[in-house]
Amino acid sequence: MSDPAQVLRDFAPTKEFFVGIDSDGCVFDSMEIKHQECFAPMFIKHYALQAASKYAREVWTFVNLYSKTRGCNRFHAVIRALDLLRTRKEVQARGVEVPSFPALLEWVERESKLGNATLDAEVTGGNEALVPVKTWSDAVNASVKDIVHGVPPFPLVCETLTQANTQADCMVISQTPVDALKREWNENNIRQFVQIIAGQEMGTKTEHLALATKEKYAADKVLMIGDAPGDHNAAAANEALFFPINPGNEEASWERLHNEALEKFFAGSFAGEYQQQLLDEFEGYLPENPSWA
Repeated sequence: MSDPAQVLRDFAPTKEFFVGIDSDGCVFDSMEIKHQECFAPMFIKHYALQAASKYAREVWTFVNLYSKTRGCNRFHAVIRALDLLRTRKEVQARGVEVPSFPALLEWVERESKLGNATLDAEVTGGNEALVPVKTWSDAVNASVKDIVHGVPPFPLVCETLTQANTQADCMVISQTPVDALKREWNENNIRQFVQIIAGQEMGTKTEHLALATKEKYAADKVLMIGDAPGDHNAAAANEALFFPINPGNEEASWERLHNEALEKFFAGSFAGEYQQQLLDEFEGYLPENPSWA
């Protein structure tokens, strides 16, 4: 099987600066609709959590929208959500049996490209314990394809990307499947603003950034834009700069990026005090632990 990440290794800079951009919840206001209408219902259906559906939905949205794990890979999200649900007193009181998947734990430990293609190959190769996870993941994809349409980019995204393109190579860096990303970027006529769309099939966000930028750009000329701690972690691991799109305050964040932050990045005055101010603010948006714990 050819390596989908090869395109990132082969990528050659055309400009002095690099801007990586997350997609769901960052460029598009699609996190709520995807998790509330597609992921959570399939989580309840495929893991037989109907008897605790209220709590299952609450846990799923906490893990994926309202906490420090916001934006994480779906397979890590399943593990975390099932673990949290298992410890909830209300769920235990109802005698609901929350499933566990040791095979999933083992697979996410050794597989760096956590996507449907690698999961399909794993199941085809005889790892039958992962069949329920594959069934759920396929159902989520079908649901997203069916339901998530007509979600436009946040205001000022197009203007900001136009501005970024004057001095930077731009790339999507996401944990969403590539097919869904391409559909959304093409549907909204913004595909021309990015040179590559990197999704879950190409590895983690940290790997995307490393392959695309290491030894190709100066670290202070690389900026990651994202709405989740995982985006910041990917930037930090690559010694890159980070601009947060604050969850629940996205419009103001894009305005700030468009009106001042991008200019500071190109002028070399982003790092240090300004970066720290952004990070301190971002830190307050997402809690580590749930309110019910």
